[in-house]
Amino acid sequence: MSVSLATGAGPDTLVVSGWSAISPYGLGARPFADGVRQERDAVRVADEGADLGPYERAGRIPEFDVRTVLGRKGTRSMDRATALAVTTAGMLLEAAGAGLAGDDPEAVGMVLGTGHGSVQSIMDFTRDSLRGEKPFHVDPALFPNTVMNKAAGQSAIWHSLRGPNTTVAGGAPTGLLALSYAARLLRQGHCEAVLCGAVEEFSAERAWLEYRARTGSARRQPAGPLGEGCALFLLESAGRARAHGRTPVASLAASRFLAFTDVERAQGVVARAAAEALKEADVTPEEVELLVPSDAGGPLGAREDAALTDLFGEQRPPRLRLRRLVGDCGAASASLQLAGALAAGAEGPVLITSVDPDGQAGAVVLRATP
Repeated sequence: MSVSLATGAGPDTLVVSGWSAISPYGLGARPFADGVRQERDAVRVADEGADLGPYERAGRIPEFDVRTVLGRKGTRSMDRATALAVTTAGMLLEAAGAGLAGDDPEAVGMVLGTGHGSVQSIMDFTRDSLRGEKPFHVDPALFPNTVMNKAAGQSAIWHSLRGPNTTVAGGAPTGLLALSYAARLLRQGHCEAVLCGAVEEFSAERAWLEYRARTGSARRQPAGPLGEGCALFLLESAGRARAHGRTPVASLAASRFLAFTDVERAQGVVARAAAEALKEADVTPEEVELLVPSDAGGPLGAREDAALTDLFGEQRPPRLRLRRLVGDCGAASASLQLAGALAAGAEGPVLITSVDPDGQAGAVVLRATP
């Protein structure tokens, strides 16, 4: 699947006109950007009383408490993934200013990527259904947390976003897929602006599932530290952004997504996805100023690195390896890669690649906007 988008500075060019993130560096775009630029390791040992499952270290968001951040109203049964998405959306909307939900809520959509929704909520609810006392067994107020689209729906309700609302799940490239889907919504006139990105929570339940999946399969990378976070981007036309006083920070030049059936074929598929995205964006490898690979580790990561080395050479351009700084953030990984690309402040084209052991590979080209 390929999405062709205008790359010039015209009013119809699709641009990122704002972004925000919650990450192991803290709440907001600035702590994230500072951490990325300083290449600061945000993967830490467990706090006293914290359960990291089989891991000794994790990239957890420091001191994030749902009620402290969002207040007590409406948060009694809110799961962590939903709280991260609601909080990130709120920060982005506040920074974006005019021309969003308050003026025309039906013109603003949301595309949010996720792995499974809240793994902890799903497993807690299932456990209660087996152990709970009759006749009710479970707390019905917790059931919505088990649905994959809870975070996207709750974010839209909380912030009065009444445009299209979509949940995307596609492994590590989920954030790139969400960006591509949001672009199609805009190009087809379904809305005028979209908040898009992805979220992943850390929990002991997710840690054990990931650990078992990785250690029991040759397709998956070694069981390294996990992370969590959420990154959201405001995607709209350049003309609309400027009309509301927002300065575009990057334009979406091209995206490309392919599949592979086994790890041995991943290198060729990643190389093809990257090359075709660059060709569609009318960008040569020599013009690319920054690479942001998924840094998957293990055989899969080695093949991604080899594909990029074949295309660009050993020395240039520099590579931002975010996973080593914040941990494996699952479905939120690619969105945090996108945020890292923006935080790095490259003045030329940037290539973001992502590869997943289940057989998905994606590449996105961003252009810095003067």
